[in-house]
Amino acid sequence: MIEPHQHHAIFPDVRPCPPTQRREALLQLAAAHDPEQQAALSTALKRMSTASDEEWQGLLVNYQKGQIKDAIWAQPLPENMAQLWLPLPGVEAEQIHVLLRAAHAWVKTHNIRLCHLELSPQAPVSEVLLMEHGMQRLVCLEHLTGSSRRRLAMNEAIPLSLQPLCEFSQAEQLALLTAVGQGSLDSRPLRDILSVKELLAGFYQQDPQAPQHWYAIGYQNTVVGVLLLAPRPTLGRWELMLMGLTPDWRGKGLGRSLLNKALELAQQAGAQEMVLGVDDVNLPAKRLYQQAGFVRYAQQRLLAWKGGDERGEAPK
Repeated sequence: MIEPHQHHAIFPDVRPCPPTQRREALLQLAAAHDPEQQAALSTALKRMSTASDEEWQGLLVNYQKGQIKDAIWAQPLPENMAQLWLPLPGVEAEQIHVLLRAAHAWVKTHNIRLCHLELSPQAPVSEVLLMEHGMQRLVCLEHLTGSSRRRLAMNEAIPLSLQPLCEFSQAEQLALLTAVGQGSLDSRPLRDILSVKELLAGFYQQDPQAPQHWYAIGYQNTVVGVLLLAPRPTLGRWELMLMGLTPDWRGKGLGRSLLNKALELAQQAGAQEMVLGVDDVNLPAKRLYQQAGFVRYAQQRLLAWKGGDERGEAPK
């Protein structure tokens, strides 16, 4: 493991960004991404608005002749995790290697359990290069979009009830998410690494309005699943973050009814479009979304540096 005092000796030109140059470095990072990722970066920056200088230490800049040449950022997340934001396209290959080595060293020094990034086909750094620097591919996600006006045909109406998830205790929320995750084909490698508590913290991180549109799903006086929705007002659409049923209630048509309910909520709120991400290997879910008129508009691979093997434990 690289100790903090060794950082400058090994990476003499890469160092934590001074507060006075933070804006310049972040503008470079924003220019490195497509509009979708730029919006995600903007959301990340809003959450960092009250962060201390210590929390910004993962923003690393490469200096040449006293000027910022390029930057890379390991953004701190809850549960001792982080998200990596890559440098500008066109950075010299050797400089990319230096930046990635410095970021990886920072992650190890700070004992980050999981530092991930979402890699699109247009990303400035290739998957092969990232894997050379110790990253592992966890998930390949297909991003789908569909009209909120579409509905799946139902042989008979299935009356589902929605109860705000915030009315459940944290222990009950975690127990429900654990049950929904049993046997799920979505993000299995990620579920093997992270505890349910950490996964829930990740959903909170992605949704500024959480848990305003998060629900436990009821049917026949039983809680049978979960639905997490996130409005994206600047993009004029809603995101379906998570939709799942507990194992005993799968294969009974409830998933079709639940998707219709999600589309209805988005339409009632004025959103014309619903977007979602689905694991490439989850063929049943992909078929369901295709039947509802969803089409693929992007594909992303989730890669990560993994830290310790100990998983966070849910509260008793």
